Amino acid sequence: PAAAMSTLLVSQPRYAWLRELGLQEENPGVYNGRWGGRGQVVTTYCPANNEPIASVRQASLEDYEETVKKAKEAWKVWADIPAPKRGEIVRQIGDALRQKIKVLGSLVSLEMGKIFVEGVGEVQEYVDVCDYAVGLSRMIGGPILPSERPGHALIEQWNPVGLVGIITAFNFPVAVYGWNSAIAMICGNACLWKGAPTTSLISVAVTKIIAKVLEDNKVPGAICSLVCGGADIGTAMARDERMDLLSFTGSTKVGKQVALMVQERFGRSLLELGGNNAIIVFEDADLNLVIPSALFAAVGTAGQRCTTARRLFLHESVHDEVVTKLAKAYAQVRIGDPWDSDTLYGPLHTKEAVKMFLDAVEQAKQQGGSVVYGGKVINRPGNYVEPTIVTGLPHNAPIVHTETFAPILYVLKFKEEEEVFAWNNEVKQGLSSSIFTKDLGRIFRWLGPKGSDCGIVNVNIPTSGAEIGGAFGGEKHTGGGRESGSDSWKLYMRRST
Repeated sequence: PAAAMSTLLVSQPRYAWLRELGLQEENPGVYNGRWGGRGQVVTTYCPANNEPIASVRQASLEDYEETVKKAKEAWKVWADIPAPKRGEIVRQIGDALRQKIKVLGSLVSLEMGKIFVEGVGEVQEYVDVCDYAVGLSRMIGGPILPSERPGHALIEQWNPVGLVGIITAFNFPVAVYGWNSAIAMICGNACLWKGAPTTSLISVAVTKIIAKVLEDNKVPGAICSLVCGGADIGTAMARDERMDLLSFTGSTKVGKQVALMVQERFGRSLLELGGNNAIIVFEDADLNLVIPSALFAAVGTAGQRCTTARRLFLHESVHDEVVTKLAKAYAQVRIGDPWDSDTLYGPLHTKEAVKMFLDAVEQAKQQGGSVVYGGKVINRPGNYVEPTIVTGLPHNAPIVHTETFAPILYVLKFKEEEEVFAWNNEVKQGLSSSIFTKDLGRIFRWLGPKGSDCGIVNVNIPTSGAEIGGAFGGEKHTGGGRESGSDSWKLYMRRST
C-alpha cells in the first residue's frame, strides 16, 4: 500500500535534496523517450529506519510492450551513429553523473543502505566505466586475417547485438547498470533496464540523468529505456525473442530460471550470480594485512556484496591469534546511519535479510559452530545486525556451503596447501578468492591451473574491490558471465567473418 504523502521522507525538509534528482512523492517508473507507468505503485523504504521514502509507479505488461518497440526503433538511429560519436555521448553521461555524484550517492545510502562513501564510490564506478567506454569506442573491432586464396581478404566484422536487457540487483543499484549500459551503448546497442524493486528510486534518478543527455543530443531517449517492475517484467524479458542479450545480476536460484528461459529461445545471456568467497591465510602471512583485509571483505556493505568474504581459512598455527585479533577489530567497527561520515557499517537491506541472518546463525550453531563475535540483531530502528564470526565448523558443513547475504564469516582451520586449495574450490560458486602468503611458488600455484577456480583471484588483498579495467565475473554457479573491462565488450556484439 502506498504510504500517506506527508509521512514520506521526500516530503520532509531535511530530505529536500531528493528534489535535485527530480524525485517527488509519486514517480513514473517507465521511460522510453517519455515518462509513464500504468502498473502497481510500490513504496521504497529506508533500511536504516524503515521509513517510506517515496513511491514509484511500475510498468504494466502493456508499458513493457510499448517500451520494447520504442527501444527497437531507437536502435535503428543509434546503430547508424559512428562508434566514436556514441562514445562522446557516453562521455557526457559520465560528466552528468559527476555533477550529481554526492546527491546520487546519498540516495544510494538512503534507499539501499550502504555507507555514504560506498554510495558515492558506486556512482564513481559508473563515471569511470563511461571514461573507459569512450576510449573503447575507438578501439573495438576485429582483425583482417590472411586468406589462403590469392587476392582475397578475410575480415572479422563486429556488429551490435541490438537490444540489451539489463536486470540488476539491490546491492549495486547504480554500478552494475553502468558497467552494462556504458559498454553496450558504445557497441551500438539500445538498453532496457529493470532494477531491483526495492531500489526503484535509484533507477528513476539515474535514468533521469541519462535521459537529459540523450535528449540534449537529439537522439531517442528509448536508447536507455527503463521499466521498473517485479518478476512479471523480468520473466517477460527472459522470454522475449527481441532481447538480443539479457544481462542478469542476482541470486543463483533466479539466475538459473532466467538462463533456462533465455536458452529455450536460443537467446544470449550474461549471468553474474552468487559467490561463496574464501580468504586463505598461510602461516607466513603478514597478519597486519590479514586483519583489515578480512574485516573489509567480510563486513563491508554489511556482507551484501557478491564478492563478500564468507569463508576464512586459517592455517592451524595462526588460527587462534587471527581469531582473537579479528574479534578485537570487529568490536571497533562503527555502526550507525549510512549517511553519517563516521559510520563504517550500516543496515541490511530488508527485514527479510535480517531473518535470513538469524536463521543462518542458528543453523551454524546446530551444525557445531561457536559464535565468537556478534550473532544478534541490534536493538535500534532499521535492519541492523551484529557482524558475526563463527568458528569450529568443518569445511563442508552445509551452512558453510550456503551463501547467506549477510555479514557472517565462517572461520575454518587447515593444515596444508593442497587441501585448502581444494576446499576453496569445493563450493558451487566460483566468483572471488584470495590468499595471504609471501611464498612466490605458492602464489603462482594459486594463480595456475590447479589453484583457484574463481573468476577473480587475489593475492594479499581482500576478495572484494574489483577494478573496472579487468573482466568481472565468476565460474560455475556464479554464471560464467564477464562484465566491465578487458574484452567483455565482445559479449555485447556479434561477430561476422
